[in-house]
Amino acid sequence: QVQLVESGGGLVQAGGSLRLSCAASGSILSIMTMSWFRQAPGKQRELVATAASGSSTNYADFVKGRFTISRDNAKKTVYLQMNSLEPEDTAVYYCNALVMTLGPLLSTNTYWGQGTQVTVSS
Repeated sequence: QVQLVESGGGLVQAGGSLRLSCAASGSILSIMTMSWFRQAPGKQRELVATAASGSSTNYADFVKGRFTISRDNAKKTVYLQMNSLEPEDTAVYYCNALVMTLGPLLSTNTYWGQGTQVTVSS
């Protein structure tokens, strides 16, 4: 099995910064993509940013220029640096990973973290 553990959420004033971390552990052969999603109250979960196994990254339009996703493949960890935070960024942020595991069979599955709350006050 694979576990994703997030950290770094909290309360910050508008214009401030936070850095989220998500560490993967378990029977991991390879991590193809690591992503951050968020879900605000009463809204659907939405993709924030994705980092592929190489250096390619992809961002939702609403965070471009403000958020930066990065990976440390040796540590199996993905980060989300969030700058110029706005009250609209308030949400639970979830880590997501597409992971190849080696067990009785080689398999690829998507895993989720438990979520970390980010609250931005105006």
